[in-house]
Amino acid sequence: QVELVESGGGFVQAGGSLRLSCTASISILTMSYMAWYRQTPGNQRELVAGFIGDIRREYTDVVKGRFTISRDNAKKTMYLQMSSLKPEDTGVYYCKMMRGRSDYWGQGTQVTVSS
Repeated sequence: QVELVESGGGFVQAGGSLRLSCTASISILTMSYMAWYRQTPGNQRELVAGFIGDIRREYTDVVKGRFTISRDNAKKTMYLQMSSLKPEDTGVYYCKMMRGRSDYWGQGTQVTVSS
């Protein structure tokens, strides 16, 4: 069983920054897909940013230029650097990894951005 542990959420004022981390219990080199999702109040869980393969990255339009997804294979960790945060970025952020046909999710970390 693969476990994903998230950290880095918190409370920040608009315009501030946070970095989320997602550490896997096994090598992330075995993962075919890795991504960050979020669930904002009143909305369904949505994709924020993801890796396609090892290098190609994708971002939802509302975070382009503000968020950066990255990875450290040696640390088995994926990151989401969030800058210029807005109140509408408030929500629970989840990491997701896929290996074969299996999906794995982190426990979620709360991000709150005040205006």
